[in-house]
Amino acid sequence: MPAAESAQSYPLLIKQIFSSAGRFEPDNKIVYRGDKSFSYQEFRERVQQLANALKAAGVEAGDTVAVMDWDSHRYLECYFAVPMLGAVLHHVNIRLSPEQIVYTMNHAEDKLVLVHDDFVPLVEQVKGHLTTVDGYIRLSDTGAESTSDVDFIGEYEKLLAVQDKVCNFPDFDENSIATTFYTTGTTGNPKGVFFSHRQLTLHTLNMVGQLGSYDGLPLLRSDSVYMPITPMFHVHAWGVPYAAVMLNCTQIYPGRYEPDKLVELINDYQVTISHCVPTILQMLLACESGQKTQFNDWKVLIGGSALPMGLAQTATEKGIDIYTAYGMSETCPLLTIAHLNKEIRSLPVEQQLKYRILTGVPANLVDLTITEPDGALAPHDGSAVGEITVQAPWLTMGYAKEPEKQEELWEGGRLHTGDVASVHENGFVEIKDRIKDVIKTGGEWISSIELENLISQHPAVAAVAVVGIPDDKWGERPFAMVVPKTAELEAAELQQHLQQYVDNGHISKWAIPEQMQMVDDIPKTSVGKINKKEIRAALSA
Repeated sequence: MPAAESAQSYPLLIKQIFSSAGRFEPDNKIVYRGDKSFSYQEFRERVQQLANALKAAGVEAGDTVAVMDWDSHRYLECYFAVPMLGAVLHHVNIRLSPEQIVYTMNHAEDKLVLVHDDFVPLVEQVKGHLTTVDGYIRLSDTGAESTSDVDFIGEYEKLLAVQDKVCNFPDFDENSIATTFYTTGTTGNPKGVFFSHRQLTLHTLNMVGQLGSYDGLPLLRSDSVYMPITPMFHVHAWGVPYAAVMLNCTQIYPGRYEPDKLVELINDYQVTISHCVPTILQMLLACESGQKTQFNDWKVLIGGSALPMGLAQTATEKGIDIYTAYGMSETCPLLTIAHLNKEIRSLPVEQQLKYRILTGVPANLVDLTITEPDGALAPHDGSAVGEITVQAPWLTMGYAKEPEKQEELWEGGRLHTGDVASVHENGFVEIKDRIKDVIKTGGEWISSIELENLISQHPAVAAVAVVGIPDDKWGERPFAMVVPKTAELEAAELQQHLQQYVDNGHISKWAIPEQMQMVDDIPKTSVGKINKKEIRAALSA
Protein backbone atom coordinates (compact mmCIF):
# COMPACT_ATOMS: atom_id res chain seq x y z
CA MET A 1 0.00 0.00 0.00
CA PRO A 2 1.34 3.47 -0.78
CA ALA A 3 2.31 5.60 2.22
CA ALA A 4 1.29 9.19 2.77
CA GLU A 5 3.62 11.52 0.93
CA SER A 6 4.46 13.37 4.16
CA ALA A 7 4.86 10.24 6.32
CA GLN A 8 8.28 9.98 7.96
CA SER A 9 10.33 6.83 8.18
CA TYR A 10 11.40 7.38 11.79
CA PRO A 11 15.13 6.63 12.09
CA LEU A 12 16.38 4.54 15.00
CA LEU A 13 19.09 6.86 16.28
CA ILE A 14 20.84 7.14 19.64
CA LYS A 15 19.22 10.53 20.05
CA GLN A 16 15.91 8.68 20.45
CA ILE A 17 17.36 6.90 23.50
CA PHE A 18 18.62 10.25 24.77
CA SER A 19 15.15 11.75 24.45
CA SER A 20 14.04 9.52 27.36
CA ALA A 21 16.75 10.83 29.71
CA GLY A 22 14.98 12.57 32.59
CA ARG A 23 11.55 12.14 31.03
CA PHE A 24 10.34 9.90 33.86
CA GLU A 25 12.63 10.54 36.86
CA PRO A 26 14.37 13.90 36.23
CA ASP A 27 15.74 14.12 39.78
CA ASN A 28 17.50 10.74 39.75
CA LYS A 29 21.26 11.15 39.87
CA ILE A 30 24.35 10.17 37.93
CA VAL A 31 27.20 9.96 40.46
CA TYR A 32 30.97 9.81 39.94
CA ARG A 33 32.98 8.12 42.72
CA GLY A 34 30.81 9.79 45.35
CA ASP A 35 32.51 13.12 44.55
CA LYS A 36 30.28 14.52 41.80
CA SER A 37 26.55 14.19 41.21
CA PHE A 38 24.29 15.34 38.38
CA SER A 39 20.53 15.14 37.94
CA TYR A 40 19.19 13.83 34.65
CA GLN A 41 18.25 17.38 33.71
CA GLU A 42 21.88 18.41 34.25
CA PHE A 43 23.03 15.33 32.33
CA ARG A 44 20.90 16.37 29.34
CA GLU A 45 22.41 19.86 29.39
CA ARG A 46 25.97 18.55 29.77
CA VAL A 47 25.61 16.19 26.80
CA GLN A 48 24.49 19.10 24.64
CA GLN A 49 27.30 21.30 25.93
CA LEU A 50 29.78 18.53 25.11
CA ALA A 51 28.38 18.21 21.61
CA ASN A 52 28.80 21.95 21.08
CA ALA A 53 32.36 21.76 22.46
CA LEU A 54 33.18 18.95 20.04
CA LYS A 55 31.82 20.95 17.12
CA ALA A 56 33.90 23.93 18.22
CA ALA A 57 36.94 21.62 18.20
CA GLY A 58 36.22 20.79 14.56
CA VAL A 59 34.38 17.46 14.88
CA GLU A 60 32.10 16.76 11.93
CA ALA A 61 29.85 13.90 10.87
CA GLY A 62 31.95 10.87 9.95
CA ASP A 63 34.92 11.85 12.13
CA THR A 64 36.15 9.45 14.81
CA VAL A 65 36.49 10.67 18.40
CA ALA A 66 38.53 8.55 20.81
CA VAL A 67 38.07 8.35 24.58
CA MET A 68 40.72 7.25 27.08
CA ASP A 69 39.03 7.37 30.48
CA TRP A 70 37.99 5.27 33.44
CA ASP A 71 34.28 4.58 34.00
CA SER A 72 32.88 8.05 34.51
CA HIS A 73 30.02 10.48 33.93
CA ARG A 74 32.19 11.98 31.18
CA TYR A 75 32.35 8.66 29.35
CA LEU A 76 28.56 8.34 29.62
CA GLU A 77 28.18 11.81 28.14
CA CYS A 78 30.44 10.77 25.24
CA TYR A 79 28.25 7.67 24.67
CA PHE A 80 25.60 10.13 23.49
CA ALA A 81 27.20 13.39 22.34
CA VAL A 82 29.67 11.88 19.87
CA PRO A 83 27.35 9.61 17.85
CA MET A 84 24.44 12.06 17.99
CA LEU A 85 26.62 14.46 16.00
CA GLY A 86 27.04 11.77 13.35
CA ALA A 87 30.62 11.10 14.47
CA VAL A 88 31.98 7.70 15.55
CA LEU A 89 32.93 7.02 19.17
CA HIS A 90 36.12 4.95 19.53
CA HIS A 91 36.31 3.25 22.93
CA VAL A 92 40.08 2.93 23.35
CA ASN A 93 41.12 -0.14 25.33
CA ILE A 94 43.59 1.54 27.67
CA ARG A 95 44.83 -1.84 28.92
CA LEU A 96 46.39 -2.79 25.60
CA SER A 97 50.11 -2.34 25.05
CA PRO A 98 51.25 1.08 23.76
CA GLU A 99 52.01 -0.49 20.38
CA GLN A 100 48.51 -1.97 20.14
CA ILE A 101 46.92 1.31 21.21
CA VAL A 102 48.80 3.13 18.45
CA TYR A 103 47.66 0.51 15.95
CA THR A 104 43.98 0.81 16.95
CA MET A 105 43.97 4.61 16.96
CA ASN A 106 45.61 4.85 13.56
CA HIS A 107 43.42 2.08 12.16
CA ALA A 108 40.27 3.85 13.42
CA GLU A 109 41.59 7.18 12.04
CA ASP A 110 40.93 9.03 15.31
CA LYS A 111 40.69 12.79 14.82
CA LEU A 112 40.16 14.01 18.39
CA VAL A 113 41.16 12.29 21.63
CA LEU A 114 39.63 12.86 25.06
CA VAL A 115 42.24 11.70 27.56
CA HIS A 116 42.20 11.37 31.36
CA ASP A 117 45.16 12.70 33.32
CA ASP A 118 46.15 9.13 34.21
CA PHE A 119 46.74 8.36 30.53
CA VAL A 120 48.52 11.57 29.56
CA PRO A 121 51.96 9.92 30.09
CA LEU A 122 50.87 7.22 27.63
CA VAL A 123 49.79 9.86 25.09
CA GLU A 124 53.10 11.66 25.57
CA GLN A 125 54.83 8.37 24.73
CA VAL A 126 52.84 7.56 21.58
CA LYS A 127 51.58 10.86 20.15
CA GLY A 128 54.44 11.05 17.67
CA HIS A 129 53.19 7.80 16.12
CA LEU A 130 49.52 8.85 15.81
CA THR A 131 49.01 9.79 12.17
CA THR A 132 45.45 11.16 12.10
CA VAL A 133 44.94 12.91 15.47
CA ASP A 134 44.41 16.68 15.23
CA GLY A 135 43.83 17.53 18.89
CA TYR A 136 43.36 16.45 22.49
CA ILE A 137 40.90 17.35 25.25
CA ARG A 138 42.04 16.84 28.83
CA LEU A 139 39.84 14.97 31.33
CA SER A 140 40.77 15.84 34.90
CA ASP A 141 39.37 14.84 38.26
CA THR A 142 41.30 17.57 40.07
CA GLY A 143 41.15 20.56 37.72
CA ALA A 144 44.81 21.32 38.46
CA GLU A 145 46.89 22.89 35.73
CA SER A 146 48.54 20.46 33.35
CA THR A 147 52.32 20.23 33.17
CA SER A 148 52.21 17.94 30.13
CA ASP A 149 53.80 18.75 26.79
CA VAL A 150 50.59 17.59 25.08
CA ASP A 151 49.02 20.63 23.40
CA PHE A 152 45.46 20.35 24.76
CA ILE A 153 42.55 22.22 23.20
CA GLY A 154 41.32 22.65 26.76
CA GLU A 155 40.10 20.93 29.90
CA TYR A 156 36.74 19.11 29.65
CA GLU A 157 34.77 21.00 32.33
CA LYS A 158 36.08 24.40 31.27
CA LEU A 159 35.19 23.71 27.65
CA LEU A 160 31.66 22.64 28.59
CA ALA A 161 31.14 25.66 30.84
CA VAL A 162 31.33 28.17 27.96
CA GLN A 163 29.01 26.24 25.63
CA ASP A 164 25.28 26.62 25.05
CA LYS A 165 23.13 24.03 26.85
CA VAL A 166 21.07 23.39 23.73
CA CYS A 167 22.23 21.47 20.66
CA ASN A 168 20.01 20.46 17.77
CA PHE A 169 21.05 16.97 16.74
CA PRO A 170 20.37 16.12 13.09
CA ASP A 171 18.54 13.15 11.60
CA PHE A 172 20.58 10.89 9.33
CA ASP A 173 20.71 7.30 8.14
CA GLU A 174 20.09 4.93 11.06
CA ASN A 175 22.67 2.57 9.56
CA SER A 176 25.42 5.14 10.11
CA ILE A 177 28.23 3.83 12.30
CA ALA A 178 27.97 5.07 15.89
CA THR A 179 30.74 3.24 17.77
CA THR A 180 33.87 1.22 17.22
CA PHE A 181 36.33 -0.64 19.43
CA TYR A 182 38.92 -3.35 19.04
CA THR A 183 38.84 -6.97 20.09
CA THR A 184 42.03 -8.94 20.60
CA GLY A 185 42.32 -12.46 19.24
CA THR A 186 44.83 -15.24 19.52
CA THR A 187 46.92 -14.00 16.60
CA GLY A 188 47.61 -10.80 14.72
CA ASN A 189 46.54 -7.25 15.43
CA PRO A 190 43.34 -6.28 17.27
CA LYS A 191 40.26 -6.34 15.04
CA GLY A 192 37.92 -3.37 14.80
CA VAL A 193 34.22 -4.08 15.29
CA PHE A 194 31.61 -1.43 14.64
CA PHE A 195 27.93 -0.83 15.39
CA SER A 196 25.29 1.37 13.85
CA HIS A 197 22.70 3.60 15.50
CA ARG A 198 20.00 1.13 14.48
CA GLN A 199 21.84 -1.81 16.06
CA LEU A 200 22.50 0.01 19.33
CA THR A 201 18.94 1.28 19.58
CA LEU A 202 17.48 -2.18 19.00
CA HIS A 203 19.94 -3.71 21.46
CA THR A 204 18.93 -1.10 24.06
CA LEU A 205 15.20 -1.68 23.57
CA ASN A 206 15.72 -5.41 23.87
CA MET A 207 17.86 -5.07 26.99
CA VAL A 208 15.26 -2.85 28.67
CA GLY A 209 12.69 -5.57 28.00
CA GLN A 210 14.92 -8.47 29.01
CA LEU A 211 16.23 -6.99 32.26
CA GLY A 212 13.05 -5.30 33.41
CA SER A 213 9.97 -7.19 32.24
CA TYR A 214 10.37 -10.77 33.46
CA ASP A 215 9.80 -11.97 37.01
CA GLY A 216 12.54 -14.52 36.39
CA LEU A 217 15.04 -11.80 35.54
CA PRO A 218 14.33 -8.78 37.79
CA LEU A 219 17.52 -6.83 37.26
CA LEU A 220 16.95 -3.32 35.91
CA ARG A 221 13.96 -1.11 36.66
CA SER A 222 13.53 2.66 36.93
CA ASP A 223 14.13 2.52 40.71
CA SER A 224 17.32 0.47 40.33
CA VAL A 225 20.69 1.81 41.44
CA TYR A 226 23.15 0.75 38.75
CA MET A 227 26.95 0.58 38.90
CA PRO A 228 28.95 -1.03 36.08
CA ILE A 229 32.05 -3.04 36.94
CA THR A 230 32.67 -3.88 33.30
CA PRO A 231 34.93 -1.25 31.65
CA MET A 232 33.02 1.26 29.56
CA PHE A 233 35.52 0.69 26.74
CA HIS A 234 34.45 -2.98 26.57
CA VAL A 235 31.37 -3.58 24.37
CA HIS A 236 29.63 -0.39 25.59
CA ALA A 237 29.82 -1.73 29.19
CA TRP A 238 27.66 -4.54 27.79
CA GLY A 239 25.15 -1.93 26.59
CA VAL A 240 23.60 -1.48 30.04
CA PRO A 241 24.36 2.28 30.38
CA TYR A 242 22.14 2.99 27.36
CA ALA A 243 19.32 0.97 28.96
CA ALA A 244 19.87 2.66 32.33
CA VAL A 245 19.57 6.10 30.72
CA MET A 246 16.37 5.10 28.94
CA LEU A 247 14.93 3.94 32.28
CA ASN A 248 16.27 7.00 34.19
CA CYS A 249 18.00 4.75 36.74
CA THR A 250 20.27 6.20 39.39
CA GLN A 251 23.78 5.47 38.10
CA ILE A 252 27.06 5.23 40.00
CA TYR A 253 30.32 5.41 38.05
CA PRO A 254 33.35 4.21 40.05
CA GLY A 255 36.26 5.53 38.00
CA ARG A 256 39.29 3.30 38.28
CA TYR A 257 38.47 -0.09 39.76
CA GLU A 258 39.75 -0.24 43.33
CA PRO A 259 38.13 -3.18 45.20
CA ASP A 260 37.64 -1.45 48.55
CA LYS A 261 36.30 1.68 46.83
CA LEU A 262 33.81 -0.45 44.87
CA VAL A 263 32.54 -2.00 48.10
CA GLU A 264 32.27 1.47 49.65
CA LEU A 265 30.17 2.74 46.74
CA ILE A 266 27.94 -0.34 46.81
CA ASN A 267 27.27 0.24 50.50
CA ASP A 268 26.95 4.04 50.42
CA TYR A 269 24.53 4.14 47.47
CA GLN A 270 22.82 0.79 48.08
CA VAL A 271 23.64 -0.38 44.58
CA THR A 272 21.10 -2.95 43.37
CA ILE A 273 22.57 -4.06 40.01
CA SER A 274 26.09 -4.47 38.61
CA HIS A 275 27.76 -6.60 35.97
CA CYS A 276 31.29 -7.97 35.71
CA VAL A 277 33.48 -10.91 34.75
CA PRO A 278 34.09 -13.67 37.36
CA THR A 279 37.64 -12.54 38.16
CA ILE A 280 36.42 -9.06 39.15
CA LEU A 281 33.75 -10.56 41.42
CA GLN A 282 36.36 -12.81 43.02
CA MET A 283 38.66 -9.80 43.54
CA LEU A 284 35.88 -7.79 45.13
CA LEU A 285 34.86 -10.56 47.53
CA ALA A 286 38.49 -11.17 48.51
CA CYS A 287 39.39 -7.56 49.39
CA GLU A 288 39.37 -6.43 53.01
CA SER A 289 36.06 -4.55 52.78
CA GLY A 290 34.46 -7.32 50.73
CA GLN A 291 35.24 -9.94 53.35
CA LYS A 292 33.47 -7.84 55.97
CA THR A 293 30.39 -6.99 53.89
CA GLN A 294 27.13 -8.87 53.43
CA PHE A 295 25.86 -7.87 49.97
CA ASN A 296 22.15 -8.37 50.48
CA ASP A 297 19.85 -7.21 47.66
CA TRP A 298 22.77 -6.78 45.23
CA LYS A 299 22.12 -8.41 41.87
CA VAL A 300 25.17 -9.21 39.73
CA LEU A 301 25.10 -10.19 36.07
CA ILE A 302 28.16 -12.30 35.20
CA GLY A 303 29.57 -12.66 31.69
CA GLY A 304 32.82 -12.71 29.78
CA SER A 305 33.75 -16.22 30.92
CA ALA A 306 32.16 -19.13 32.73
CA LEU A 307 31.17 -18.61 36.37
CA PRO A 308 32.66 -21.45 38.46
CA MET A 309 30.26 -23.12 40.87
CA GLY A 310 32.62 -22.47 43.80
CA LEU A 311 32.58 -18.72 43.21
CA ALA A 312 28.80 -18.76 42.69
CA GLN A 313 28.37 -20.52 46.03
CA THR A 314 30.63 -18.02 47.80
CA ALA A 315 28.76 -15.08 46.27
CA THR A 316 25.38 -16.55 47.21
CA GLU A 317 26.52 -17.04 50.81
CA LYS A 318 27.38 -13.32 50.84
CA GLY A 319 23.81 -12.46 49.83
CA ILE A 320 24.50 -11.75 46.14
CA ASP A 321 21.77 -12.59 43.65
CA ILE A 322 23.74 -14.14 40.76
CA TYR A 323 22.70 -14.29 37.09
CA THR A 324 24.74 -15.06 33.99
CA ALA A 325 24.72 -13.79 30.43
CA TYR A 326 26.69 -14.47 27.27
CA GLY A 327 27.86 -12.46 24.32
CA MET A 328 30.94 -11.28 22.48
CA SER A 329 32.54 -8.06 21.32
CA GLU A 330 31.13 -8.88 17.90
CA THR A 331 27.54 -9.24 19.20
CA CYS A 332 27.03 -5.85 20.92
CA PRO A 333 26.93 -8.12 23.16
CA LEU A 334 23.68 -9.72 24.44
CA LEU A 335 22.95 -13.22 23.12
CA THR A 336 21.73 -15.27 26.09
CA ILE A 337 20.75 -14.58 29.69
CA ALA A 338 19.78 -16.73 32.69
CA HIS A 339 16.03 -16.37 32.88
CA LEU A 340 14.71 -18.34 35.88
CA ASN A 341 11.20 -19.63 35.18
CA LYS A 342 8.61 -20.45 37.84
CA GLU A 343 9.79 -24.02 38.21
CA ILE A 344 13.42 -22.99 38.80
CA ARG A 345 12.43 -20.17 41.18
CA SER A 346 10.52 -22.67 43.31
CA LEU A 347 13.72 -24.62 44.00
CA PRO A 348 15.97 -23.95 47.02
CA VAL A 349 18.70 -21.43 46.18
CA GLU A 350 21.45 -24.04 46.25
CA GLN A 351 19.57 -26.07 43.62
CA GLN A 352 18.98 -22.96 41.49
CA LEU A 353 22.73 -22.41 41.14
CA LYS A 354 23.19 -25.05 38.45
CA TYR A 355 20.87 -22.96 36.25
CA ARG A 356 22.26 -19.60 37.34
CA ILE A 357 25.79 -20.53 36.22
CA LEU A 358 24.72 -21.86 32.83
CA THR A 359 24.98 -19.52 29.87
CA GLY A 360 21.25 -18.81 29.93
CA VAL A 361 18.52 -18.95 27.31
CA PRO A 362 18.63 -16.99 24.02
CA ALA A 363 17.48 -13.41 24.43
CA ASN A 364 14.51 -12.11 22.50
CA LEU A 365 15.18 -11.65 18.76
CA VAL A 366 18.25 -13.92 18.93
CA ASP A 367 18.32 -16.97 16.65
CA LEU A 368 20.88 -19.36 18.20
CA THR A 369 21.84 -22.80 16.95
CA ILE A 370 24.67 -25.24 17.57
CA THR A 371 26.36 -26.63 14.49
CA GLU A 372 28.39 -29.82 14.23
CA PRO A 373 31.70 -29.80 12.29
CA ASP A 374 29.97 -31.21 9.18
CA GLY A 375 27.53 -28.29 9.19
CA ALA A 376 24.56 -30.27 10.52
CA LEU A 377 22.44 -28.76 13.28
CA ALA A 378 23.02 -30.53 16.60
CA PRO A 379 19.88 -31.52 18.55
CA HIS A 380 18.94 -29.54 21.65
CA ASP A 381 19.08 -32.52 24.00
CA GLY A 382 21.65 -31.36 26.55
CA SER A 383 24.34 -33.76 25.36
CA ALA A 384 25.05 -33.07 21.67
CA VAL A 385 27.65 -30.33 21.19
CA GLY A 386 28.44 -27.92 18.40
CA GLU A 387 29.65 -24.42 17.64
CA ILE A 388 27.26 -21.62 18.54
CA THR A 389 26.20 -19.64 15.49
CA VAL A 390 23.76 -16.75 15.72
CA GLN A 391 21.66 -14.19 13.92
CA ALA A 392 20.29 -11.06 15.62
CA PRO A 393 19.56 -7.44 14.66
CA TRP A 394 22.61 -6.03 16.49
CA LEU A 395 25.57 -8.16 15.37
CA THR A 396 28.58 -6.39 13.86
CA MET A 397 28.52 -6.60 10.10
CA GLY A 398 32.25 -7.24 9.95
CA TYR A 399 35.73 -6.19 10.92
CA ALA A 400 36.91 -2.76 9.80
CA LYS A 401 39.26 -3.05 6.81
CA GLU A 402 39.54 -6.85 7.31
CA PRO A 403 37.51 -8.38 4.43
CA GLU A 404 38.89 -11.93 4.76
CA LYS A 405 38.39 -12.13 8.53
CA GLN A 406 34.87 -10.77 8.37
CA GLU A 407 33.86 -13.29 5.69
CA GLU A 408 35.18 -16.03 7.97
CA LEU A 409 33.18 -14.56 10.87
CA TRP A 410 29.99 -14.61 8.77
CA GLU A 411 30.53 -17.85 6.84
CA GLY A 412 27.22 -19.21 5.60
CA GLY A 413 25.25 -16.12 6.65
CA ARG A 414 25.51 -16.75 10.38
CA LEU A 415 27.94 -15.25 12.86
CA HIS A 416 30.36 -17.89 14.14
CA THR A 417 31.21 -17.45 17.81
CA GLY A 418 34.00 -20.01 18.17
CA ASP A 419 32.27 -21.37 21.29
CA VAL A 420 31.37 -25.04 21.70
CA ALA A 421 28.11 -25.65 23.58
CA SER A 422 25.13 -27.88 24.16
CA VAL A 423 21.51 -26.73 24.47
CA HIS A 424 19.28 -28.38 27.04
CA GLU A 425 15.66 -29.30 26.36
CA ASN A 426 14.51 -26.38 28.54
CA GLY A 427 16.43 -23.97 26.28
CA PHE A 428 19.40 -23.32 28.57
CA VAL A 429 22.68 -23.03 26.70
CA GLU A 430 25.72 -24.61 28.33
CA ILE A 431 29.05 -23.51 26.90
CA LYS A 432 31.54 -26.32 27.04
CA ASP A 433 34.57 -24.36 25.90
CA ARG A 434 36.11 -22.14 23.31
CA ILE A 435 37.00 -24.24 20.27
CA LYS A 436 40.64 -23.32 20.84
CA ASP A 437 40.46 -24.21 24.57
CA VAL A 438 38.92 -27.70 24.32
CA ILE A 439 41.53 -30.22 25.50
CA LYS A 440 41.96 -33.07 23.04
CA THR A 441 43.46 -36.07 24.82
CA GLY A 442 43.62 -39.63 23.49
CA GLY A 443 40.75 -39.04 21.06
CA GLU A 444 38.54 -37.60 23.82
CA TRP A 445 37.47 -33.96 24.25
CA ILE A 446 37.72 -32.52 27.75
CA SER A 447 36.10 -29.22 28.66
CA SER A 448 38.49 -26.88 30.46
CA ILE A 449 35.46 -24.94 31.74
CA GLU A 450 33.96 -28.05 33.31
CA LEU A 451 37.24 -28.93 35.03
CA GLU A 452 37.56 -25.37 36.34
CA ASN A 453 34.03 -25.59 37.68
CA LEU A 454 34.72 -28.84 39.55
CA ILE A 455 38.08 -27.78 40.95
CA SER A 456 36.58 -24.46 42.12
CA GLN A 457 34.20 -26.34 44.41
CA HIS A 458 37.07 -27.42 46.67
CA PRO A 459 36.81 -25.11 49.71
CA ALA A 460 40.53 -24.22 49.62
CA VAL A 461 40.47 -22.97 45.99
CA ALA A 462 40.16 -19.22 45.35
CA ALA A 463 40.58 -19.32 41.55
CA VAL A 464 41.58 -21.80 38.86
CA ALA A 465 42.45 -21.97 35.17
CA VAL A 466 42.79 -25.15 33.12
CA VAL A 467 44.54 -25.37 29.75
CA GLY A 468 45.72 -28.19 27.50
CA ILE A 469 49.46 -28.76 27.18
CA PRO A 470 51.19 -30.91 24.53
CA ASP A 471 51.73 -34.57 25.38
CA ASP A 472 53.71 -37.00 23.18
CA LYS A 473 51.47 -39.95 24.00
CA TRP A 474 47.97 -38.44 24.32
CA GLY A 475 48.22 -35.33 22.15
CA GLU A 476 47.23 -33.02 25.01
CA ARG A 477 46.77 -33.31 28.76
CA PRO A 478 45.00 -30.90 31.12
CA PHE A 479 47.12 -28.58 33.26
CA ALA A 480 45.60 -26.70 36.22
CA MET A 481 46.84 -23.36 37.57
CA VAL A 482 45.34 -22.82 41.04
CA VAL A 483 45.21 -19.87 43.43
CA PRO A 484 44.86 -21.52 46.86
CA LYS A 485 43.18 -20.00 49.89
CA THR A 486 45.63 -21.80 52.18
CA ALA A 487 49.33 -22.51 51.79
CA GLU A 488 48.76 -26.15 52.74
CA LEU A 489 46.77 -27.04 49.62
CA GLU A 490 48.55 -29.60 47.44
CA ALA A 491 47.87 -31.13 44.04
CA ALA A 492 47.20 -34.57 45.50
CA GLU A 493 44.30 -33.18 47.54
CA LEU A 494 42.72 -31.64 44.45
CA GLN A 495 43.22 -34.81 42.45
CA GLN A 496 41.46 -36.75 45.18
CA HIS A 497 38.69 -34.12 45.12
CA LEU A 498 38.23 -34.75 41.38
CA GLN A 499 38.19 -38.51 41.85
CA GLN A 500 34.67 -38.32 43.30
CA TYR A 501 33.45 -36.99 39.93
CA VAL A 502 35.16 -39.89 38.20
CA ASP A 503 33.53 -42.35 40.60
CA ASN A 504 30.04 -40.98 39.93
CA GLY A 505 30.59 -40.93 36.16
CA HIS A 506 30.60 -37.14 35.77
CA ILE A 507 34.05 -37.06 34.17
CA SER A 508 36.48 -39.67 32.88
CA LYS A 509 39.64 -40.58 34.76
CA TRP A 510 41.64 -39.01 31.93
CA ALA A 511 40.24 -35.60 32.87
CA ILE A 512 42.15 -35.41 36.16
CA PRO A 513 45.27 -33.23 35.58
CA GLU A 514 48.54 -34.87 36.58
CA GLN A 515 50.14 -31.43 36.67
CA MET A 516 48.87 -28.64 38.93
CA GLN A 517 50.66 -25.43 39.83
CA MET A 518 49.86 -23.33 42.90
CA VAL A 519 50.23 -19.61 42.11
CA ASP A 520 49.53 -16.23 43.70
CA ASP A 521 47.59 -14.98 40.68
CA ILE A 522 46.39 -16.08 37.25
CA PRO A 523 47.19 -14.02 34.12
CA LYS A 524 44.29 -11.86 32.96
CA THR A 525 43.37 -10.19 29.68
CA SER A 526 42.84 -6.45 29.33
CA VAL A 527 39.19 -6.85 30.37
CA GLY A 528 39.82 -9.14 33.34
CA LYS A 529 39.22 -12.54 31.77
CA ILE A 530 41.59 -15.45 32.40
CA ASN A 531 44.29 -15.24 29.72
CA LYS A 532 44.72 -18.82 28.57
CA LYS A 533 46.79 -17.74 25.60
CA GLU A 534 49.40 -16.28 27.96
CA ILE A 535 49.28 -19.35 30.22
CA ARG A 536 49.88 -21.71 27.31
CA ALA A 537 52.70 -19.53 25.98
CA ALA A 538 54.43 -19.46 29.38
CA LEU A 539 54.15 -23.23 29.76
CA SER A 540 55.60 -23.87 26.31
CA ALA A 541 58.52 -21.45 26.77
